[in-house]
Order: sequence, then structure tokens, then C-alpha cells
Amino acid sequence: MQFLRRSLVGLFLLSVTFGLLTLAANSFYSALQERMNREAFKRPVRERVFAVNTVTIRPETIAPQITAFGEVLSRRTLDLRASVGGRLVMLDDQFQDGARIEEGTVLAMIDQTDAQDAVDVAETDLAEAQAEQRDAERGLILARDEVAAAVDQVNLRTQALTRQRNLQERGVGTEAAVENAALAEAAAKQSVLARRQSVAQAQSRLDQSGNRVRRQEISLANARRDLADTEIRADFTGTLAEVAAVEGGLVTPNERLAQIVDPEALEVSFRLSTAQYARLLGADGRLQPAPVTISLDVLGLDLQATGQLSRVGAAVGEGSTGRQIFAQLNSFAGFRPGDFVTVDITEPPLDMVARVPATAVDALGKVLVIGEANRLQSAQTEILRRQDDDVLIRAADLNGKQIVSERTPLLGGGVLVRPLPPPPKPGAEQTAQAAPAAPPPPETIALTEERRAKLIAFVEANRRMPAEAKERVLSQLKQNEVPTRVVTRIESRMGG
Repeated sequence: MQFLRRSLVGLFLLSVTFGLLTLAANSFYSALQERMNREAFKRPVRERVFAVNTVTIRPETIAPQITAFGEVLSRRTLDLRASVGGRLVMLDDQFQDGARIEEGTVLAMIDQTDAQDAVDVAETDLAEAQAEQRDAERGLILARDEVAAAVDQVNLRTQALTRQRNLQERGVGTEAAVENAALAEAAAKQSVLARRQSVAQAQSRLDQSGNRVRRQEISLANARRDLADTEIRADFTGTLAEVAAVEGGLVTPNERLAQIVDPEALEVSFRLSTAQYARLLGADGRLQPAPVTISLDVLGLDLQATGQLSRVGAAVGEGSTGRQIFAQLNSFAGFRPGDFVTVDITEPPLDMVARVPATAVDALGKVLVIGEANRLQSAQTEILRRQDDDVLIRAADLNGKQIVSERTPLLGGGVLVRPLPPPPKPGAEQTAQAAPAAPPPPETIALTEERRAKLIAFVEANRRMPAEAKERVLSQLKQNEVPTRVVTRIESRMGG
């Protein structure tokens, strides 16, 4: 009975469980049907508004800048070579790399013993040739005198023959006397011919002696030139480089001893693309002398110099493109040949162009203009130049309008935007209440001796600055007019 009771209780509980599960399934199904049959609730759609940064189109006249990289070269470079061979017996104390030399300084001297002996021998040979020439001149004079004497003798013989013929005609003279006189006259004429031959030989001897004198003069000039070539002098004021000579060493003819570089006659060589080169040509198709600015950053102290374009390379060169341009510098400003510098070329100015950020223009030259009700409109512009992070565009019909300065893939024609006001410039409130701004400082200033001495002492005491950079900065500080930027940076590091 106990087993039957437990079985019935279990069966009852199982029936109740199945009933509850059926009720739950029915409730879930009813709720699902009610959810599916219910009308969907639609929220009102709101148009999305994008906040954008803007820039106003203001056409103006702008001179574009072309930035290139080039190398500083010297327009005056001279190889010091030995014209004659021999032993170097003297070198100047300044004959070393980097030394500054003055024009006409004797830098080196080759042993002059052989050259001096050659000069002495040439002078002796010239003296002998001149003595022979004087002897030939005297012989010519004597030969001419002998011709004159022979002519006088012919005249006397002719007179004697005439007198004998007169006597014969009067019957006083004899035929034999006339014949003797005629023979004497013929002998005298033959003597004149012989004397004239002597004159010709004396003249030929004189000409030969003159030629020998000229040859000896040439030999003496060559010997003296070789003697002068034993002294190697500086043809112009400059700096020595690539010194390869030692005192006591043997040199051969045409061996290079050093090189003189003029550090104040500098130019810069750089390469431009063909399109950039074409923009620098004038109406006559020639390169215009456009102004350039050369700069070199040396540990934050910029070396700058100005100049103008001077010429273009004659050929493109194998494996190269574009054009090689040369610009002449107006001042050396601490630069040295071989410096790798930045070159900024100023192009002819462009009228009615606007400068906008590069992010405001797409690849096709289109911009997004903020139109009525702050909706964007696409407008076409003409891209003229790209200047760093900006572009120069021409869009006369967009004068005074605002465009999106930073395009994104979400922006396009018809999109509603909210222009953001430009951020205020630092100190704008104080500037508005202050007096009119002072004029910009000059590019160069004149330093007092005390101020110059402090700056030079600070640069010389800076051990972290390379020697080459220190030399360039010191060369700028020693000029009459020093760039303002250099003075400002040095004084800021001095704490003054």
C-alpha cells in the first residue's frame, strides 16, 4: 500500500508539472502573437547637422614660393699645381686646410738650384750670340766698304781705258795699251762682284746671328719663367683646401698641392621640375633673375642669405630629370662650399588668388561652399600652386564666401552644417585695447662692441655646437650687420 500511495503521488506531481508547462507555453505564445500584431512605433526622424570649420575666400595678390634643396658651390676655385718638378724647400706657415691666405702670398717654394743654373747658362749663351751678332755687323760694314773701294777701282780702270782709247784715236797710243786697260777694267769689275758676294755672306751671317740671339732670348725667358714657377703664389684671396704637400717632399710637374676656394664668391646649385622651371621663364623664354633665399638650420640657429637666379644647366644629364638651376648669392653669411641648404624661390606674383588649406580642396579642385540655410554646395576652382599645407586657388565667383576648411567623407552637397567660429587668437583682447602694433623688427641689426663680444663669448664657450657650425655663426657675428634672428636665438639661450 505504501508503494501504491507513493506511485500515485508521483503521478500526480508529474501531471501538475506538465499542466504548468503547458500553461506557460500558452502564455508565451499569446504574448508573442500580441507583439507581432501590434503596430510598430516610429520615432520622428531628425536631420543630422555636422559642425565644420570654415575659411572665407579673400582673393589677393600672392607671390608663390618654390622650395627646393641644393648644394652651395664656389664660383672661384683654383688648383695649386707645381709647374716644375723638384723638392719642396719651403712651405708657408698658413699652408694648411682652412687657412685664409692673401693674394700674392708665396705659399711654397721648390728648390731653385737647377732653375738658377739654367738661367745662368741661358744668359751666357745669349751674351755669346749677341757678341757674334756684333761681329757679323762689323763684318757687314767692312764688306760694304770693300765693295765701295772696288767700285772706285772700277771707275779708275774705266777712266784709264777711256784715256788709252783717246790716245789711240790720235795715233799716240798703242793697241796693246788699250787691251791692257780693258783687261784691268774687267778684273776690277770681277773684284766688285766678289766683294758683293762677301757682302751677301756677311748679311746672311748677320741674319743667322740675329736668329740665334732671338732663340737665346726665348731660352732665357723660359729659364726665368721656370725659375719664377718654383715659387707658388696665391692668385686671389681665399681659403686653402685639400692640402697634399709636405716640406721636403718631391713633386712632379702638374702635381696638385692644394686648392684655393673663394668663400665669398658663392652660388647654390639645385634642381627643379620642368613645370617649376617653366614658371620662372620670361616672355623671351629665358630664365628671369627671380629672388631666392638660402637657409641652413644649424642647431636652431638659421644661417640665411639672399641672391637671385643666374643661369640654367646646358643639358639635363643622363639619368636626371627637370632642370639644374644656379643662383648667385649676394653675401656668404657663413656658408661654405658643400653645404646642403634649403632654397626658396619667389615666383612672379599672381593676381586674384586665394590661399586656403589643402584639406579644403579635393583632387579635382572642388570645394564645399556654405550656401543658404547652411547647406553645402560643391563648387569648382582652379588649383594654381601648392604651398606646404596650403593651396592657391582662383575662384572669382566665390569672393567673400565661406568654404569648409577640412573635408571628410561624411560631407557633400546638400548636407546641413553648423559653421564653427574661428578660434580667437592669443592675446586678441589685449591687442584690441592696446596701441597699434609696432613695425616688424629689421632683418639685420648693428651690434655694439660690448654686445657683440658677449655673443661671441657665449658661442665660443658652447661645447655642444660642432666646430663647423660654430665657425659659421661666429662669421655672421663678426659682420657689420648681423641677422636679427641669430641674435634673438642666441640671447634667448643666454637667458638675456
